Amino acid sequence: MIAKNNKQGQNRQHFGNDKKNGASEPYGNQSFHVKRTKSSSQQLICGMRPVMEAINAGKQIDKIMIANNLEGQLAQELRSMIKEAGLPMQYVPVEKLNRLTDSNHQGVVATVSPITYHNFVDLLTSLDAQSHAPFIILLDHVTDVRNLGAIVRTAECGGVDAVVVPDHGSAMIGEDAVKASSGALLRVPICRESNLKMVVNFAKQSGLQVCAATEKGASHYLSVDFKLPTLLIMGSEDTGISNELLKMADVRAKLPIMGEVQSLNVSVAAAVFVYEMLRQRN
Repeated sequence: MIAKNNKQGQNRQHFGNDKKNGASEPYGNQSFHVKRTKSSSQQLICGMRPVMEAINAGKQIDKIMIANNLEGQLAQELRSMIKEAGLPMQYVPVEKLNRLTDSNHQGVVATVSPITYHNFVDLLTSLDAQSHAPFIILLDHVTDVRNLGAIVRTAECGGVDAVVVPDHGSAMIGEDAVKASSGALLRVPICRESNLKMVVNFAKQSGLQVCAATEKGASHYLSVDFKLPTLLIMGSEDTGISNELLKMADVRAKLPIMGEVQSLNVSVAAAVFVYEMLRQRN
């Protein structure tokens, strides 16, 4: 299973030129052009052929939106390419695409990521060769761009080795997220993975303790040994960490809450854990 996930990660980075999807069709060698949205600095690639060319070129794509009613052989080929590449795909009303761009999008719009994603297996393997104990944050479906940016900013300041996000149901890593992170997203390795359970399993197999930050935890956060190689799981803003990931954790750690509000903002909680790690290690 881990090897399969690694292959998907590699496919996101490197694609060969597929003749079936390339020169054998009209405009097969058409270059893709990166555009801007109507209302923001978000970068887009519009049209079926340009998106296919971007995938073949290994362009870092954040998400591909396809109109609900899009049909035809070329659309089927595009869906197959997206699935093979392991890229996030979302079906949307054509009106949403029209609001995003004035271009002839042909029912397909891809958002371009401003960062290069890393494969978790490869990254953790490379960290094993370093002298310090790895500390990695896994975000379980954190959807607010400002929270994501703030967490990555803290991660960069605290010397965190990487941040892992799911490829579905997470805040989009675009220009707004980069701005919210004060540029830290351009410095901290980000892994985008389709299966968070596989990430946790591989981390455990690699000797990392898995710490789930949760108000349901039995351990006080000061009692956790963060000198050990650690994968810290932070949960979504509304539901927290999923039960399946909670069950996989070696330790569930909580922060003391003295007031009537029963939880901290996820970015604030992440900062507390990161700086407790720094305190212990320094």
